[in-house]
Amino acid sequence: MGRVTVRRPVRRISAAGERRRPDSLAAEEPLELRVGGKALAVTMRTPGNDVELAHGFLLSEGVLGSREDVSTARYCDGVDDQGRNTYNVLDVTLAPGVAPPETGIERNFYTTSSCGVCGKAALDAVKLRSRFSPAESTFSVKTEVLVKLPDRLREQQKVFASTGGLHAAALFDPDGELLVVREDVGRHNAVDKVLGWALQSGLIPAPGHGLLVSGRTSFELVQKAAMAGIGLLAAVSAPSSLAVELAEENGMTLIGFLRGDSLNLYTGDHRVLT
Repeated sequence: MGRVTVRRPVRRISAAGERRRPDSLAAEEPLELRVGGKALAVTMRTPGNDVELAHGFLLSEGVLGSREDVSTARYCDGVDDQGRNTYNVLDVTLAPGVAPPETGIERNFYTTSSCGVCGKAALDAVKLRSRFSPAESTFSVKTEVLVKLPDRLREQQKVFASTGGLHAAALFDPDGELLVVREDVGRHNAVDKVLGWALQSGLIPAPGHGLLVSGRTSFELVQKAAMAGIGLLAAVSAPSSLAVELAEENGMTLIGFLRGDSLNLYTGDHRVLT
């Protein structure tokens, strides 16, 4: 398994002068995801929890609906110049009867740690219909619980504390307990790791839980939550216009600027109890 952090020398300059010292950086490496031996996607991610990432990604693409849909997931022939396994190629074998993902040009993509899925032909081509309707989620949570979540998330961001360079995502219950926290250089990867954990734990669909993210909310993150049947998505930063539109279209609750003792409620007020 690749390293989560990397030590590099840095020259630090400030008003007090300058000095050289080692610095911890968040690791970023490519992961090639294969399904049935066929290459599907390459994403730049922080090594670790790769099987969860694959499960979450395939869930958000509409391929998986339960943990029983996967037969095996294993690392394969990714080697460096010295013949050592890089653990950067993961092959997923679907269970009999599970349809493989579409591989037509309209669904081809390359993902980066910064922006998520890029190069898809058009917005209509990337919109997916969830087999688990988030509008049916009866999940509700008190504002006094919500405002405590960012601090609880930060307390569990161990790699962020040493590098300052990772996004985080978490699944939480109505009492504000964080069931799982995952970090990654890519916000979409952090969400995929959380959803993959939930899928492997038998918690998908997850209408009784909320999803928390440490940064901004994009169209893609709302869609990932919708594909898992999650009715409430909360973010520390701002949502995009398409994120709000998609949340409303799917009957979801979308919260932004969850900071201090306040929040912005964009859609789905009925799930937030004041």
